[in-house]
Amino acid sequence: MQTLRNLIPGVLGLLHLGFATGFRLRGPYWRWRMETALGADRDVWPSLGHRFRSILAYGAWARRLRKAAAAPRG
Repeated sequence: MQTLRNLIPGVLGLLHLGFATGFRLRGPYWRWRMETALGADRDVWPSLGHRFRSILAYGAWARRLRKAAAAPRG
């Protein structure tokens, strides 16, 4: 259920990050992001489904953070 709640905001957040990084998914930012989130040893990474849910949750969080930063203060 949580994955469905993160689906649209997660995809939108990941699209924004993709545009910001020029969709260089093997570039320095994404390599750093994957290593800090999952570790350098790919043998101990979680399953594909768990990674997918985690990546969507990260995209949704990035979108919420960007929206909060753009919200008017007052």
